[in-house]
This record gives sequence, C-alpha cells and structure tokens, in this order.
Amino acid sequence: MDNYQKYTDSIIENNIKNNIKPSLLLHVCCAPCSSYVLEYLNKYFNITAYFYNPNIVGQAEFNHREDELKRFVDEFTLENVVNIVTENYDHSEFLNLIKGKENLKEGGARCFDCYTLRLEKSAQYAKNNGFDLFTTTLSISPHKNAQWLNDIGKSLAEKYSVDYLFSDFKKKNGYKRSCDLSKEYNLYRQSFCGCEFSMREAMNREKE
Repeated sequence: MDNYQKYTDSIIENNIKNNIKPSLLLHVCCAPCSSYVLEYLNKYFNITAYFYNPNIVGQAEFNHREDELKRFVDEFTLENVVNIVTENYDHSEFLNLIKGKENLKEGGARCFDCYTLRLEKSAQYAKNNGFDLFTTTLSISPHKNAQWLNDIGKSLAEKYSVDYLFSDFKKKNGYKRSCDLSKEYNLYRQSFCGCEFSMREAMNREKE
C-alpha cells in the first residue's frame, strides 16, 4: 500500500456514509504528536489514547509527557470524549529489547524494534478490550518511518485479529498543524524522541 492517507480517508468516508463511529485505540507518544491526530480523527472515531512508552528515559520525563497529554485533552475542544489509558512505566522493557543496538543511529534497527514493542502492546490491548481498530500517532513525525509503522501494524493486525488503521499523519500538513497547536497550547515539545540514545544524538546536534 503506497498511499496511506488515501486509505485513512476511505475509512473516514465509510464511517460517514454508514453513520458509524468505530472504537479506535490510538497509541500516543506525546501531546504534540497527538494534537493534530486527535483533531483530525475525533469526529469519526470513539478514541482512547493509549500512553505506552517504555522507551522514554526517566520517570520524570515520562510523567511530564503524560501530564501534557492529559492537559491537552482537557483543554482542547473535541466533539467526542477522549479517554486516556496509561501503562505503568518500565524502562527495562525497552533496554532489554534493544540490547546490543545502543550505538546504532536513530532511525535504524533499534527504532524498528521500539516501534514494534509499542505497537504490539497496543494491538494486544485493543484485542483484549474489544476495540475495532488500533493505530499510532508516530507517523506524524517526519523523522519516523511510516512504511515501517504500517508494515508492523499490518503484521500485528493479522497476528491479533484486530484491524489496523493505516495512516501517515504528516500528510495534509499534519505535522505543521501539530506544531501550530503545540504553540497555541504551549505544549512541552521535547527535542528528542524519548530514549537516552535519541537524547544523546539531539545533544550532539545542538553542540555542533
């Protein structure tokens, strides 16, 4: 599938045509990335935001991002209520998974494993709790590989027998809109993805 945005639009058109709002488990990495996605999808799905991010380095950073998500959902005007589910923070889940890949560049195999970890947990939760679909906000970032995310989502949908919403949320100026909403709501917009390795790369870029 080449045009993920076309797929998303076709699902939305079907929802409108049949006057339905399927339940969607939306894996959320942070408030800025969720902002446009929630604005875009909220009219057409009953959304639960799923905050599962063991890659984040440190409890304080995890809590900060979770709190900002809750604040945004509370302050932003949405047509339908968005519930938030947070999984307990356990950074060792991530560290054990990527052992031996600590020094790889961001965007490589370590990130692929991290995407898989978070999406698989999302698929399991969606299946166990009767959701119609699941997806992730991660594709809104220009630094995230939408092809990988959708390939992983497709594989997990087949494994757990729950539909995946193919998407590339950076399309239709989604990334720009997320930046605008972040400014409007003064959201904490971190300079790194979440793990200590992405933080290290961000710090090196700033020094250079």
